[in-house]
Amino acid sequence: MATQMQMAREGKITDAMKQVALDEHLSPEVIRAGVAKGVIAIPCNINHKGLKPRGVGEGLRVKVNANIGTSSTYPEVAPELDKLAEAVKCGADAVMDLSTGNNIDKSRKEIIEHSPVMVGTVPLYQATVRAIKEHGAVVEMTEEDILETIEKQAKDGADFMTLHCGVTLAAVERMRKQGRIMDIVSRGGSFIAGWMLHNERENPLYEHFDKILDICETYDVTLSLGDGMRPGCTADATDRGQLTELITLGELVDRAWRRGVQVMVEGPGHVPYDQIAANMKLEKRLCRNAPFYVLGPLVTDVAPGYDHITAAIGGTLAAVSGADFLCYVTPAEHLALPTIEDVHTGVITSRIAAHAADMVRGVPGAVEWDRKMAEARKILDWDAQLELAIDPELARKKRGERNKAGEEACSMCGDYCAVKIISKYFDKPQCPCND
Repeated sequence: MATQMQMAREGKITDAMKQVALDEHLSPEVIRAGVAKGVIAIPCNINHKGLKPRGVGEGLRVKVNANIGTSSTYPEVAPELDKLAEAVKCGADAVMDLSTGNNIDKSRKEIIEHSPVMVGTVPLYQATVRAIKEHGAVVEMTEEDILETIEKQAKDGADFMTLHCGVTLAAVERMRKQGRIMDIVSRGGSFIAGWMLHNERENPLYEHFDKILDICETYDVTLSLGDGMRPGCTADATDRGQLTELITLGELVDRAWRRGVQVMVEGPGHVPYDQIAANMKLEKRLCRNAPFYVLGPLVTDVAPGYDHITAAIGGTLAAVSGADFLCYVTPAEHLALPTIEDVHTGVITSRIAAHAADMVRGVPGAVEWDRKMAEARKILDWDAQLELAIDPELARKKRGERNKAGEEACSMCGDYCAVKIISKYFDKPQCPCND
């Protein structure tokens, strides 16, 4: 069976392309052309049943991902399914299953089965857990462990996979020579870097890239080239290790596209505000405008408990500057496994950042949404305002708790509502003599 990219290059408009076109208010031909070129990806594994395809990339609405999944501390899958439901309810376009608990296969299969949005995975997590159980240490992991895990997750229906193919010996050595405060903070990046340094061998994800492409082509898995060298603090941003990896990822984009495999590229991380635009432009240049998927970026390191805000500040600028896909950050970032409330806050906050960028990017309907809200506020139409809110439940709750029933103004201004006062003068009929 052909991939979405292969069919697009043959001039075929698939059902997935039609669905994306409908959602984005664009013509199916625009979507087909973008997929054929590689600037749009539609992650939709042939084995993910019940999926509503979404597009990521050039000219499309900025998408939002929510990370969920079990851990060794919290191994039960039921709470993660609740988080999945909450993320979808809040408007997430994707979820990533980052499970490392006792039964990773069960977690992944149930999340994919219950998810109407695209699901991403990180196969190296499961391969690492397997290596510890079977061989006693991460560094004893074999190439077969990795490739078998990738194929298993592809068969199960993972729509996109984060694979840290660009963490090469050269990138690690450049990072070490320049020096970093936080070294490597990516879990997948640290696993593979540790394996490489212990075994004195090149990254097997890089060496066996063609075998990975075979798997992705078979199941139409979108390859999400992971940023294993991403900076873990603002002081480490845009260094030699990060950029060496990015150059390698650009070369791997070319190889994937030659095979007709869809690709996204992942990016930082912790980045000072004044470096964000340059980072986005570098990725787009080196990776030929492949869709760019970023974590944040977080613009400061000092806000644990509020990192959803530091990520939103960076996320809007990143998306205005070229990023296409924002991975949410929750208030629990750097602190704990997120709760369902953290998931809610993380998704809504990232959606705000994405929408602010959509208005600037010229995404159809983005500016109109804000205009409708302004028109509703102008006439104090509370029902319309609450319906248009990005988080209607929270807006209704606050409105109901802090205002008397039927009150036209809000309790902040009360009798001194500026909108109400000025409307008495601006909205009354003008005297003909003033024309």
